[in-house]
Amino acid sequence: MKKNSIKIFEDSTIRTVWDSDNEKWYISIVDVISVLTESPRPRKYWNALKTKLKKEGSQLSQNLGQLKMKSSDGKLYTTDVADTEQLFRLIQSIPSPKAEPFKLWLAQIASERLDEMQDPELTIDRALKEYLELGYSGNWINQRLKSIEIRKELTNEWKKRDLKKGVQFASLTNIITKAWADKTTKEYKILKGLKKENLRDNMTNTELILNMLAEASTKDISQAVKPKNFKESKKIAKQGGNVAKVARKELEAKTGKKVVSPVNAKTVLGEKKKTKKLNPNKNK
Repeated sequence: MKKNSIKIFEDSTIRTVWDSDNEKWYISIVDVISVLTESPRPRKYWNALKTKLKKEGSQLSQNLGQLKMKSSDGKLYTTDVADTEQLFRLIQSIPSPKAEPFKLWLAQIASERLDEMQDPELTIDRALKEYLELGYSGNWINQRLKSIEIRKELTNEWKKRDLKKGVQFASLTNIITKAWADKTTKEYKILKGLKKENLRDNMTNTELILNMLAEASTKDISQAVKPKNFKESKKIAKQGGNVAKVARKELEAKTGKKVVSPVNAKTVLGEKKKTKKLNPNKNK
């Protein structure tokens, strides 16, 4: 899974993406060049540098990747990116008095992520801060953080069964979602009007709880049955999802309301902001 983020270096924004599957930061090269050179046309500078590196026989620019990142106009554009190791090598080709401070900054953000991987509490603290800044309610945040913990337990179980990150994890997640919500992950996101946004970040409290039940049940069944391959794990994923489906059906029968809803975070947080504007003195 890839997650876009913004980092700050000396009051300048650097667009970054954390790839949890490969456990790497990918950083916008144009943003780095803009900071280091203060060039008014960093893209032109980067194109010239790529040509220079190619003439020198360097393979660096050919091994770089591209990811979609949000531009200043709010739209996503394909952008050249480098991981931290590639970026360290690239900086050597850019004469700048900021090169050394930037290297220290780069090493720090890489170290912080490694620390979080070793100590999950740091990840939770960071997530808590980010959700609060976005305006989510305390109750929802508690549910979301718990869902992160349960998801981690499930993926750890899948790793023990030698299942592969990426395609197999996504396939099993899709089976679980389809089983409890009667919708594939894609169908669920379409219902909520989502594109690149994280589905769990746009679930209601009840949806989060049922999704947690589905994933926790899948993990518990897997630990009990000990599946030998991906095919057996798919059956278990459906069984785990069905546990939550039973709970969903019973709840809907009692309330007369559908649990899986088109409500998303943008709508909810937008309403909260609107209410605050209408009642500026409510909590004073």
